[in-house]
Amino acid sequence: MFELKDKVVLITGARQGMGKAHALILAGQGAKVVVTNRTIEGCQTVVDEIISKGGEAVCFGMDVTDKAEIDRVFDEIIKKYGRLDILVNNAGIFVPKPALEITEEEWNKMIDINLKGQFLCTQRAAKEMAKNKWGRIINISSIASGGAGIGFSGAAHYSASKGGIIGMTETLAAEWAELGINVNVIAPGAIDTPMVREPGKELGKEINEEIMLRVPLKRIGRPEEVSAMVVFLASEEASYVTGATFYVDGGWLAS
Repeated sequence: MFELKDKVVLITGARQGMGKAHALILAGQGAKVVVTNRTIEGCQTVVDEIISKGGEAVCFGMDVTDKAEIDRVFDEIIKKYGRLDILVNNAGIFVPKPALEITEEEWNKMIDINLKGQFLCTQRAAKEMAKNKWGRIINISSIASGGAGIGFSGAAHYSASKGGIIGMTETLAAEWAELGINVNVIAPGAIDTPMVREPGKELGKEINEEIMLRVPLKRIGRPEEVSAMVVFLASEEASYVTGATFYVDGGWLAS
């Protein structure tokens, strides 16, 4: 089960954290992995690790907000492999700030990277997947995405972008079902990645305290625990799953 032998996978924002974990685990399932990050220097180490373990991978520098760059990278992927089977839209940023202090520039940057970037990559991926009538698109959102009755201070722009991902995914799943493309969302909770750590420090005290209060499992999640859901949604076993959102949050939203 969950074998992805020779499937061609593109993962955005895969230099570290969850993106890196997704790349390593998908490669371990037999996929040919394309790793992207804003700069190529940031993702070559991930490729080297995959290759050292007997997998196949390449990397490209790609700014997900730049359609020309996206098209360039997709053209290279098609030239090398002839197709794209799976897209994991992992690239994203989180810069918390009180709503009254968010500038227009900061708002636009968050939306551009987290939401527009996913749409542009998804749109191009679907055009390639439709040629083979098979595709898996996995969009990474967050529990900070609205609709669950829980707000997150300092995350107005972030929550708007992540909620938009869920709404977008549901629409695309309906539109592209006839093309053989399944589109789903994973919404992680508190996961131990560099993005949730204070720069140069261990996991922040405030984050740890919040997790202890809100998460029934009483711990922060591991990137690999999100990757397990990625593998499922990328596989043939998820053939009847589309337009759904899967919360990987240790029970946060249930508490």
